[in-house]
Amino acid sequence: MKKITSLFLFMVLACHASARTVDVAASYVGASHFDQARIGATMALTLNTLVGFQAQTSHEHVFKDPVYSVAVPVTLDLDIVRINVRPFYYFKNKSHEAAYQDASAFGVHGQLRMTLLDDTVNDVYTYAFITAAAARQKGTVFFDARPDENRYYSQAAYMVGMSHAMYNAFQLELAGTVFQYPDGISGVKGVRSILDQQSLANLQTLDIVHQLPRYAVGARLTRMWLENGSSLYVGYRYGEFYNVEDEYSVMAGNSFPLGKGMAMDIAYNHVRTVHNRNKRDIVYVQLTASF
Repeated sequence: MKKITSLFLFMVLACHASARTVDVAASYVGASHFDQARIGATMALTLNTLVGFQAQTSHEHVFKDPVYSVAVPVTLDLDIVRINVRPFYYFKNKSHEAAYQDASAFGVHGQLRMTLLDDTVNDVYTYAFITAAAARQKGTVFFDARPDENRYYSQAAYMVGMSHAMYNAFQLELAGTVFQYPDGISGVKGVRSILDQQSLANLQTLDIVHQLPRYAVGARLTRMWLENGSSLYVGYRYGEFYNVEDEYSVMAGNSFPLGKGMAMDIAYNHVRTVHNRNKRDIVYVQLTASF
């Protein structure tokens, strides 16, 4: 993680000299089964082009060594159309059990957002977005009726959604996601993988998701106070999985300014399976700065 942090700081300093603005974020996510630290920076290279660098380390109880990953998001804003491409890479995580091979993953996430309504007189805005993502992961696949296999395993995710903002005060977002497994899902009871499914799609949770989703539907409502840059938000998600019980996720958060160019975002997330056999409580804190 020291090498990643050094690279991150070098990119921020190098790009700040030529970029119009630089936004830097550092966050912590914690629960009883994991701790995660994230850092990121976004540079506005032109009026409509953003380039970023993100890195994170996760200490999960199911892996002996930390899981490291990086991503490089690029955003092109063309007024009524906004395109975001985010390649990501999970560094090799050594297996300490002879039966399992080392795990790694890579992939790309892309989103197209279109403006459907832009009423500046009444402050009413509507956006639709389409997301597609694919990943290939190296790990161990567990089957119901045949021996486990050390192999590559591919998957994809497709999301459609809509966001509606009114009067510079309220924003409602609805989204649905389906997952595809080109290497087959029949008879698969699990994958020993370091890939977080949220690299493929936002599952409206702060949790790290290694299970194999079938689909997810969710909503988020935000109350905004643009005059002072603060907001309150609540989110809900229901997801069905191939290899574990279906689950609910409820999240609430608050973002607010700390001073000139600085802001904080704090959130709480409760996740539970439909039969209440598995419950998780997760907290999130993020500090951002612009310069």
